[in-house]
Amino acid sequence: MSRRIEIYAGTAGHSAWFSEDRGETWLHPNSHSGMYLEARVWTFSSHPARPDILHAGTDMGIYRWDESTTRWTAVPSPLDDVWALAQSPADPAVIYAGGRPAAVYCSEDGGASWRAFELPGAATFSPINQGPTRVTQILVDPVQPDVLWATIEIGGIYRSGDRGRTWVARNEGLVSLDVHGIAVLRKPGGTRTILATTNRGLHRSDDDGGHWTYQQLDSPWQYTRAVVPRADTDRIVFLTNGNGPPGSDACLMRSTDHGDTWHAVPLPGRFNSTLWCVATHPSDPMLLFACTNLGQLFRSVDGGERWERLPHEFGEIRALHWRVADIPPDRPAHSITVRN
Repeated sequence: MSRRIEIYAGTAGHSAWFSEDRGETWLHPNSHSGMYLEARVWTFSSHPARPDILHAGTDMGIYRWDESTTRWTAVPSPLDDVWALAQSPADPAVIYAGGRPAAVYCSEDGGASWRAFELPGAATFSPINQGPTRVTQILVDPVQPDVLWATIEIGGIYRSGDRGRTWVARNEGLVSLDVHGIAVLRKPGGTRTILATTNRGLHRSDDDGGHWTYQQLDSPWQYTRAVVPRADTDRIVFLTNGNGPPGSDACLMRSTDHGDTWHAVPLPGRFNSTLWCVATHPSDPMLLFACTNLGQLFRSVDGGERWERLPHEFGEIRALHWRVADIPPDRPAHSITVRN
């Protein structure tokens, strides 16, 4: 068994792409791989205890990639359109899934069976954008493993203190219920800060989501998408920012003091849209990837100090993920239709 870094890009209409050389070139498994070539891939999830398996949330449900067969397999679930996935750090068989319209489900047996979680008062249709709401992120609290967080576009923030059995809305102080992402930051002395991103700006809570405070950014725009602490420290946090969805300009913000202050990080060239995702992994916290909504890719190998633009450019990216995968020696080769 060998181990290799693999990068994954989820696209809005061209399924999932893989990179085996840190983003220099990209492979597109063909239709025989088990996932429709024009699927929309919204999210990925993997677990260090199962380096042979990757999960993807798509507009056709949940799919599981198996390195031993190099194939996607559909995982039956109650959700047709899956926007958020998370796995319990303690058990890779415990999978949380959030969908569109907004709903959260849990499987404790790797996807063989599911149970629904009730989110009291959660809207499933938004009169603002005349469409279904959706769960944009599910986060297992890194400090309190019984605590789960779910963000909803457009529906606010929900918290569970009992691994999803019961949920409460935590929206006091939010200037918008159009919530995109969330991060829990552990601070010195045992305190913690929670950050949440919305279409109208960044919010922070120092009382476990009891109240949120709007945090003005030193940026021409306040639209924010992903908020991601670097995998080795909660002191360093990255925030994607731009002038809307998909937008035409962007800024990558970084904090080196647990989200108290933020500064722009220069990325090479001109942006074609809002920055959307940041991908990090504890196996190599210095290796980071970022992307814009309309497919530009960036890489840092020094923890986010300096960035380079990668040559490939996608039409639209909605998810970016990387991991260290176990590659069996007799694994079939990828079936590829396109190589950059």
